[in-house]
Amino acid sequence: MTTTRERIREQALTLGFDAVGFARAEAAGEVRDNLAAFVGQGLHGDMGWMADTAERRADPRTLWPEARSAVVVAVNYGPDSDPLARLGQRERGLVSVYAQGRDYHDVMKKRLRVLARWMHETFKHEVKLFVDTAPVMEKPLAQAAGLGWQGKHTNLVSRGFGSWLFLGEVLTTLPLEPDAAESDHCGECRRCLDACPTQAFTAPYRIDARRCISYLTIEHKGHIAAEFRAAIGNRIYGCDDCLAVCPWNKFATPTPHDEFAARAGTPLLAELAALDDAAFRLRFAGSPVKRIGRDRFVRNVLIAMGNSGDARLAETARSLLADPSPLVRAMAVWALRRLLPPAAFATLAAGRRDPDPDVAAEWAA
Repeated sequence: MTTTRERIREQALTLGFDAVGFARAEAAGEVRDNLAAFVGQGLHGDMGWMADTAERRADPRTLWPEARSAVVVAVNYGPDSDPLARLGQRERGLVSVYAQGRDYHDVMKKRLRVLARWMHETFKHEVKLFVDTAPVMEKPLAQAAGLGWQGKHTNLVSRGFGSWLFLGEVLTTLPLEPDAAESDHCGECRRCLDACPTQAFTAPYRIDARRCISYLTIEHKGHIAAEFRAAIGNRIYGCDDCLAVCPWNKFATPTPHDEFAARAGTPLLAELAALDDAAFRLRFAGSPVKRIGRDRFVRNVLIAMGNSGDARLAETARSLLADPSPLVRAMAVWALRRLLPPAAFATLAAGRRDPDPDVAAEWAA
């Protein structure tokens, strides 16, 4: 006789999820303590939503006291080539693997709605679905459900899919037998920790988001500190270094889902720097990249231009010195300082004034 768990698993796989696990709708005390310490030390940086929702985020039962079980699902978004190979293409911008296709929030949520509705209609129990944006600790739940473990880089690692899984959850009042939690298989390996360009890991399983390139290029709204700019290289949205070097990726396979296939390779920096707001929105419609907005995106592009060593990009940077955004103007100055000969930059900087103190500081640096 087919069990309730087997029926749910079969339905989830039919809907296009690649892995399914079951856990109790609760969080271990260690998870709550780690989150409190992370936020208490300010390691979350600008991500105020993390502090604002910490109490609810720490335990699904705080979010929904009636919840009994969590159905945790995952989708494989594995790349079809080594994402680090493109770091050498300095005239082009590198977008994190997860953001090269359609926004996974939209894709996952659509499938989760169908699964949740089917569960509600079939088993007559209440359901609520979550995909990243809601205050649920997804990775600990995924580990409790046996889908993988939180590696030393703090991301989920799967024995079957490596580092490349999107997660989603359906919480339900339906009592379900939990799967056995996955154990940690990192061993003595520290490749992810050593690969970080900005030394964002303070210890195994501990990250200072304020130093992380993914945080700096996506979450951070202000000027990126000078100490991190050179290490960013040509990464214009996110960073895959700690994920890509994981030895467990030898078991990973390219995503079978067309929605997560790379849209247009690695775009030229000069082309991206020329985008105005309307062109940016059009180009990245349906992409996670769109959510950071044109100004922060072009800020990132200009940092990559400054790191390119290609003097031909100086004219593109010069054209942005009068941009309305101080984020863009400041990084245009920084890029020009690195692209022009010192004498040429000094001539350009002579007599320059800017109402934004951070831009003025870049001219005076």
